[in-house]
Amino acid sequence: SPWFSAFFTFIPLLTLESSPRLPAPKDVMVYSYNFRSSLRWSPVKVDRGLVLYTVHFKTGAFNQWDEMNCTRIAQTECSFPLSLKERRWTVVLRVRAELGQVTSDWVETDPFVAERNTTIGPPKVNSVIESSDSLLISVTPPFGSEAGDFLQYHVSYWENATSTTKKEIKMSSTLFEIGNLKELTLYCFRIQVELMTHSDLQLLGLQSVPKCHRTTISETTRAAYIVLIFVLVSLFVILVTAGLFLLWRHHKTIKYWSQPPLEIPSHFEEYLRDPSMPVLEVLDNYAEDDPHDSISVIFSGDGSQAWGSSLDGQAHAHSVSGDSEVT
Repeated sequence: SPWFSAFFTFIPLLTLESSPRLPAPKDVMVYSYNFRSSLRWSPVKVDRGLVLYTVHFKTGAFNQWDEMNCTRIAQTECSFPLSLKERRWTVVLRVRAELGQVTSDWVETDPFVAERNTTIGPPKVNSVIESSDSLLISVTPPFGSEAGDFLQYHVSYWENATSTTKKEIKMSSTLFEIGNLKELTLYCFRIQVELMTHSDLQLLGLQSVPKCHRTTISETTRAAYIVLIFVLVSLFVILVTAGLFLLWRHHKTIKYWSQPPLEIPSHFEEYLRDPSMPVLEVLDNYAEDDPHDSISVIFSGDGSQAWGSSLDGQAHAHSVSGDSEVT
């Protein structure tokens, strides 16, 4: 009916009048790293529906907006197409948000020239060969060079991980050497790339993460260490051999001095001084003071022998044929 169609025609008109525009995207920036560029922005938030985005571009040579293969996309990033890979072109981009038929205002970027505005990253360190007085470094540039480009590598290096004294060299080759170093010493280095173009533009890149390597020992020092070790070992062997020889040569003297001196018992010493002393009586008295068992050997006249023992702690005399006794 006419009223029915008029009602559905009035609804979108009412929506457009109550909300004629979406909020425009914010934080619109061109991000470029090693000449790989893209346009990024913050998402537009609404209560209902999915917000889509459209991106256009124009160059300094042609002041006309063109699509960028980013029409009604849900992502908040749009990479540059191959047609915009020229580093020296001046490019301006714009983006807007869309929800159905409702759109936001366009947001334009500042003019962008990759040759001036890109961020150059550090080179990739492929290998480091250590020697006693140098480090041989091989790197790969962070991007492919074009005709007219000149890359220079700024290498800063320092001794040990805590030293504040840094030295710097500049190299144009991807294989270079840091020389005049101390042997067996830890050195750290950082590298950054400087791009110089035919238009005399200079663009200095980011520094790499510090890498540390220790120099090796020289052949001269190695030979000196070997000689020193040989001399010390030889000296040790000579000293040990001499010590063993002296022990063998003077073992009697060493044995004499290492043992306590022999002493004659006091009663024997007194007897030797005065043989008339009754030593046997002293011994008998000593035996009485210290009880012990005694054994007597008796020889008969025909050569037979007998053993006897006395338990009273004293020595008894036994008669033998021929009036002889052996105790």
